[in-house]
Amino acid sequence: MAGARAKSGIYGGRTAEQRRAERRGKLIDAALEIWQEHGWAAVSMRGVCAQAGLIDRYFYESFADRDELLVAVWDKVRDEMFGLLLESISDVSDHPPLVQLRSAIEVLVHRLVEHPRHAQIIFGEHAGSPALEQRRQETLQRATDMLGQLARPFLRADVDENGFRMTVLMGIGGFYELISAWRAGIVRADADQIIEQAARLGETLGAQYLPGHRAE
Repeated sequence: MAGARAKSGIYGGRTAEQRRAERRGKLIDAALEIWQEHGWAAVSMRGVCAQAGLIDRYFYESFADRDELLVAVWDKVRDEMFGLLLESISDVSDHPPLVQLRSAIEVLVHRLVEHPRHAQIIFGEHAGSPALEQRRQETLQRATDMLGQLARPFLRADVDENGFRMTVLMGIGGFYELISAWRAGIVRADADQIIEQAARLGETLGAQYLPGHRAE
């Protein structure tokens, strides 16, 4: 019986693939914890393995190097945040688009306050890591694409698509910098003030592309 289990790769009711996925998840969670407490530069192979309670060889079972692990942590947090935003917009999908935008901003800001580890990963300092800087740029582009797709059914028929995309990118980039400055103490405001300022900017930028606004 034991030989049959070994041959099939099933131990404790889990397949080899399931055990690998579990170890990978532990490594990502351990790196997330270290990153939150000490910054991305403190994340190391040995430190993560010690935090996860795994021997060093299991690190390379899932990741080629530290950069690959850092990117995996980023992707996990990014996907959670994007999922939260989509859910918040879905909850008010029968409302006007600018109301949907405000709802998304409210949910995201409150999430960052309640779960600062998310803010540390996405809105923290990434200087010195080309892999994370590339991920930051890609995340801004993905957020721009996502918001553009969600807004498209509400836009005027004669909207300049290129101009609209640039405006969305400026809005998202500005929001990113606002949150980063807020976390760093450069901007002194409470969560409600951040929400109000970001929502006003979004409304100002977005209104020009909606029906009823005179095209320039």
